[in-house]
Amino acid sequence: MRGRKPKPLRIQIVEGDTRKRGVRKLQELAEREPRAERGLPPCPEHLKGVARDRWFFWAEELAAMKIDHRPDDAVLVGACMNYARALQAEALIDSDGLIIEEPIVKGRGEKAEVVGYRKRTNPAVFVANSAWMRVHKFCSEFGFSPVSRTRIAMGKQDTTEEDFMKLLSSPRLPRENRVKI
Repeated sequence: MRGRKPKPLRIQIVEGDTRKRGVRKLQELAEREPRAERGLPPCPEHLKGVARDRWFFWAEELAAMKIDHRPDDAVLVGACMNYARALQAEALIDSDGLIIEEPIVKGRGEKAEVVGYRKRTNPAVFVANSAWMRVHKFCSEFGFSPVSRTRIAMGKQDTTEEDFMKLLSSPRLPRENRVKI
C-alpha cells in the first residue's frame, strides 16, 4: 500500500471531518468497524528471559492505555522475540566488534593455507538492525513512542453541556454589567 496509513475513524471524527466526508457517514463507518475483545491471553510459554519480561511490561502498558486486544497477541509475541534477538545481537557486536576479520584461504583440503584476512561487517549488525526496526514498528503502531502517542491522543472531551449547566446555575448579573449584543 502506498502513501500514508489511513487514520482510524474515531480520530477522524475527533478532528472534525477535515476531508468533508460527512460526520454521519464517518459515525456509520465507525459503528460498522469490527471490535476486538479486550484483554491479552496469558504469556506464551515459549517466551523466555528478556522476551518474557518484555511481554509482561508491554501487556501492562497496553492494558493501561486500554488498547490490549486479543488479536494483537501475535504482534506482541513477535515484538518481544525481536527485542530479545536485538539484545543478543548487540551483545555479540560488543564482544566481537563491528568489523570482523575473515580468513582468505588458498587451496583445498590439506593443501589449504591462509594467505591473508579480509575485513567485513559483523553479520550481527544486520540482525540487530532488522530486529530493532521490527521493534520500532511495533512501538509506533501501539503508541509506545512519544510521536505515536500524540497521534492516538483523543483530544479534549466535549464539555459544552457542563459549560451550559454552569452558566445556567451561576447567579444573574445586574443589568449594567451585562454584555450588550
